Amino acid sequence: MQVSNVVSQSRREGNLVEEFAGRNSRAEKKENTILNNSLYSVLIFVPLTQYHLMAVLVQYSYYYSLPYNSCRRTTRPFSPFKVSSPTRLDLSSSYNTPISHSSRSLELPRNRCHKAVVSEEESTVGSSSAATATDVFRLTYLEGNSWLWEVCGANILVDPILVGNLDFGIPWLYDAAKKFLKNFQLSDLPQVDCLLITQSLDDHCHLKTLKPLSDSSPNLRVIATPNAKPLLDPLFSNVTYLEPGESSEFDARNGSKVGVKATPGPVLGPPWQRPENGYLINSPQGQLTLYYEPHCVYNEDFLEKERADIVITPVIKQLLPKFTLVSGQEDAIKLAKLLHAKFIVAMKNGDLDGKGFLASIIQSEGTVESFKELLAKELPDTQTLEPTPGVPLEISAP
Repeated sequence: MQVSNVVSQSRREGNLVEEFAGRNSRAEKKENTILNNSLYSVLIFVPLTQYHLMAVLVQYSYYYSLPYNSCRRTTRPFSPFKVSSPTRLDLSSSYNTPISHSSRSLELPRNRCHKAVVSEEESTVGSSSAATATDVFRLTYLEGNSWLWEVCGANILVDPILVGNLDFGIPWLYDAAKKFLKNFQLSDLPQVDCLLITQSLDDHCHLKTLKPLSDSSPNLRVIATPNAKPLLDPLFSNVTYLEPGESSEFDARNGSKVGVKATPGPVLGPPWQRPENGYLINSPQGQLTLYYEPHCVYNEDFLEKERADIVITPVIKQLLPKFTLVSGQEDAIKLAKLLHAKFIVAMKNGDLDGKGFLASIIQSEGTVESFKELLAKELPDTQTLEPTPGVPLEISAP
């Protein structure tokens, strides 16, 4: 009887221990869940203007197990375009060659302008439009995600970073400077007709640059993603926010109009956030269309209905462990197929002098040469153009 009582008591004590351990485990799990949810909420609702990289890390932890850009589907069969042989580009000039400019305006000598021509039969409009005028895009790469585009006399400034470094307000985590255009400033720009902002984060909507730009040009025409509204409304009075699928236009100084259509870009943040923007730029005569999205992230269903003669896109991937920050390579090939592109302008938006912890763990995948090899197999009639920072790349209709 005593042995039976001892065994029974031991069992009861064992059950109590297991129940207590189970309660502790459930309580710990609940506490961890609350903590994780709280951290997630804090990171999501921290202002993106100062803590973009935290949002990236939230996105990284949330999406690391998902396939990249899972909304894409297989493209329809593609028939290559026949294009004329453009003038051979001389890309041997040194990046260190200084840009000729005054303190008031950027004056790049046209004999340094690389040129290419779209063939007449592949032009996006008929010969009746071509007979009236020739549309020309002059594309000047300012490193990172920054561009200056001259479209038939209208100057479009895109995602400018021209004041200070790119550090997202947390330089200990990431701090990047340009490699070649170190001394290029806002005062070196020509008169800007339109400011184009693709994303609301600091590497596209750079407040160190935009604040002095707004001081000098508060009425500048701005076209931007609605995600940037809290940042741009206090700075500029003439802003048009475009959702994907919406269009706008602005006047060039010669009286012609340049059309802008927003396309879906990446979702940078929680999954319910609206996507950032890419853009289709239509020349005044409709002879040329340019597509730009700086992460090579796109919606295939949307773009399969569009066409673009010129596609500006990264072709070198930028990767964190198990997560793609910027795509390229085969995704850029798919993009070229979707839009029936004649020219791919390969941007190197990761080619910066970066410091900090995040810079140390970002890895690159692929090269411009490996992209050219892929393109030659898939789209032999499409040409890759490599922009030299500060040197205009001119592409004209026939």
